[in-house]
Amino acid sequence: PVLETEDAWVSVEGPVSIVELALEQKRVHYPLVEHQFVLCTILYANMRLSLKSVKPLSLFDSKGKNAFFKDLTSIQLLPSGDMDPDVLSIRQQFLLKVVSAAVQTLCSSQKDREVSEEEYFPFEKGKNWPTLAADLAQYLQISEDLVRRHYVCELYSYGMDHLGEE
Repeated sequence: PVLETEDAWVSVEGPVSIVELALEQKRVHYPLVEHQFVLCTILYANMRLSLKSVKPLSLFDSKGKNAFFKDLTSIQLLPSGDMDPDVLSIRQQFLLKVVSAAVQTLCSSQKDREVSEEEYFPFEKGKNWPTLAADLAQYLQISEDLVRRHYVCELYSYGMDHLGEE
């Protein structure tokens, strides 16, 4: 972008403006940032829902693991469309665990004392973990329908038929 400045500002001395500093920065490789976001979301879900026996890096192939330790401005080889079936299976199991843990947490908190999801997760208003898992499925190359079907089955199994019907 072209920054137009008035003549009076040209002769001013002092530190470089934040706009000029921002324009001098290298551009980030957006798919690499998106890849990092997926890892952060996986780690957050793992921590927030207290999932045990989940190894976050096992959800990625060797190219994906190597990309985590590179500069965000570098162009990296990211996982292609063809994934190892074992990795896909591990990813699918993880997403189903996220959905199961979210439904279990919600149902157990509502049975103990009638609280809403917003009260149980006060800093996460509007965060719907099963929906997040379905969105994450797109990045992890897993069928969203599979995650949604599992969510409905979990709702029915915990006696929340009214939510399952929706």
